[in-house]
Amino acid sequence: MTTVFVHGVPETPALWDAVRRLLPGDSVAQRLPGFGSPRPPELIDKDAYAVWLADQLRELGDDIDLVGHDWGGHLVMRVVSAFPGVPVRSWVSDVAYGWHPGYRWHPIATMWQQSPEGEQSLASVRAGTPGTFGQLLGPRGLTAEVGADIDAAHDETMDAAILALYRSAWPNFAADWKAGPIDAPGLILMPTGDVMDGVDPDEVRAQNEEVAATTGALLRELDGVGHYWMLQDPERAADTLRAFWATVAR
Repeated sequence: MTTVFVHGVPETPALWDAVRRLLPGDSVAQRLPGFGSPRPPELIDKDAYAVWLADQLRELGDDIDLVGHDWGGHLVMRVVSAFPGVPVRSWVSDVAYGWHPGYRWHPIATMWQQSPEGEQSLASVRAGTPGTFGQLLGPRGLTAEVGADIDAAHDETMDAAILALYRSAWPNFAADWKAGPIDAPGLILMPTGDVMDGVDPDEVRAQNEEVAATTGALLRELDGVGHYWMLQDPERAADTLRAFWATVAR
């Protein structure tokens, strides 16, 4: 078995280092193109990124336990729901509520989805005004070490990748990525401290519950941690993943 981790936006594979050190067996942390690496010209939207991830998983040639965070979670859910034949044994996502038909993007995302506001916003972050990603995301649980890795990777290529992804997901994922029953066993994580301005926690809970029921996934709350649950409490994150995998038939 191989565990494959997929980071989100704006992040790098370093996000998963602490958890990977606590897990037995082989694991791979994929780097999304454009996030500290070249971005091929064909990766113009969320659909192209999903195709890219499905191709990467096929190349591994093994039963895969797939774990995604943030945009990585959206890509994970797309692969397991729309790409038959990809060798996924199980999947985990922490942003499943984004697939609910009633989901509304948070204010930062809606700004990035506009031009030139999105370009101007990301250029300001790249310049450190009012702060870099590492600084701005610290209050959400991002560690200084991972923040430094993200900031080192942040360039115009990453900005273009961020804008391409967000602008291809308007008004939400349900517009063309429909949630439905997923054959592979799934786990939806719900960190209770992952709250953003303009987002109703009760609405997020209800949307997570509906998407879990639709996809057939288990739903697990993670109390006391937020968006970067894998960094805030890596031991509990690893325990949660191991407990889920123990329920999946081999």
